[in-house]
Amino acid sequence: MKVKTTKTLCPICNAILEGAITEEGGSIWLERSCPEHGFFRNLYWSDAALWHKFEQYDSVGRGVENPNVENPPGNCPENCGLCSSHKSGTLLANIDLTNRCNLDCDFCFANARACGFVYEPSFDQIVGMMQMLRSQKPVPAPAVQFSGGEPTMRDDLMELIRKAKEIGFPQVQLATNGIKMAQDIGMVKDLKAAGLSTVYLHFDGVTKETNSKLKSDEKAVKNCEEVGLGVVLVPTIIKGRNDHETGAIVRFAADHIKAVRGVNFQPISFTGAAVEEDMQRERITIPELLQGIEDQTGGVIRESDFYPVPCVVPFSDLVETYTGMPQVRFTPHQHCGAATYVFITDKGMVPINRMVDVESFFRSIENLTEKLKKGGQLNKYMSLIEGIREMNDSFKKSEQGSTAQFWKLIGKTLVMQNFDALREFHWNALFIGTMHFMDRYNYDIGRVQRCCIHYATPDGKLIPFCTYNSGPVYREKVWSTHRK
Repeated sequence: MKVKTTKTLCPICNAILEGAITEEGGSIWLERSCPEHGFFRNLYWSDAALWHKFEQYDSVGRGVENPNVENPPGNCPENCGLCSSHKSGTLLANIDLTNRCNLDCDFCFANARACGFVYEPSFDQIVGMMQMLRSQKPVPAPAVQFSGGEPTMRDDLMELIRKAKEIGFPQVQLATNGIKMAQDIGMVKDLKAAGLSTVYLHFDGVTKETNSKLKSDEKAVKNCEEVGLGVVLVPTIIKGRNDHETGAIVRFAADHIKAVRGVNFQPISFTGAAVEEDMQRERITIPELLQGIEDQTGGVIRESDFYPVPCVVPFSDLVETYTGMPQVRFTPHQHCGAATYVFITDKGMVPINRMVDVESFFRSIENLTEKLKKGGQLNKYMSLIEGIREMNDSFKKSEQGSTAQFWKLIGKTLVMQNFDALREFHWNALFIGTMHFMDRYNYDIGRVQRCCIHYATPDGKLIPFCTYNSGPVYREKVWSTHRK
């Protein structure tokens, strides 16, 4: 049964094709036919019920007011830039500092060693990329992540971090294998002093069988804990290799909550030299990942605890209405990822869903926004009081009743206008999320047009993640053009 149509690509020749998203056997499939290479049918989501639940959170963004490229409708994913047809602004910008690396992982997006040349933008080129990102309208890009290759191979890394803060990025992140950070706590201190916000640590498991650099990872986390630098664990999940350790990875994060702020699971994307046999054997979808977490945590964290990223759009609407200022909007495609928060308490892990009725809470936010739109200072404060009363009702409907910790957070933020209170929430809770980046087998151009994670390039463009690393694979073109 067809449930939706989209544009997609031929997995062999990359021709743009009409695609059908269909439901059969409790799963969701992507179907298309290429005039030259025939019919293809690949798994899109393994749980149709969850697909339909997430579909309800569809929220199309407004794009950017100053696109880098004018692109006629129907031309996606050609001529990326961001283009005039793109529907989301930048939430997180990646900048590849180098393609040099001190590891050789077989599933790496960057595939650095296979290039045969060095890609390493100059300091001034990187500054230009960051300035472009902060000039994006109506809202400047709020976060930049230095990636690679291995970004700690750059001698000017600290200077680049300081420059990012100077240019105005609230969040500066580093995607790293952690080898150098494990070896030298002085480097960790220098990273924090330079202004680094978060370390995104490649962390594939809690045993030597799944994670060959486990000892190094443990040392890197320990060094970050001593210095007070936040860490997000980033496991690449491969069926049959490490998918049996997702629960253990969450528990490792909870046990190291002084440093670890989150886990961002990335189901493997089959790029580069991967063949269809690899995909059939090792593919894991978001629903399978979430079910694995539920099974391996004994139901402490449930599949139903996770929501798609656009679920938080009502918060952006509320703040925009309250302040009159454009806000960052989380409008990736509803099937790109899922997330939840888990509070770490003396009694163990408590998902936010046990502390608040999430559906009721979202409705109260939407109701408050509509009331604030009526205008007037008196209406503003009366609406806030009534809105907070509705939110309190959502706490009472939760499994554990009204929770003082969460209520204190909301009160500080909305009533006392203490937005620093949100930091308390982040530092007392563990983010658990997943983003499933696409490959040529499950390529949905509808998702590409909504992408919020973009790569900045030396020629002043911004490329969506899933065209940079798959589909047209702009990474290869960018690196080759700007090679040393």
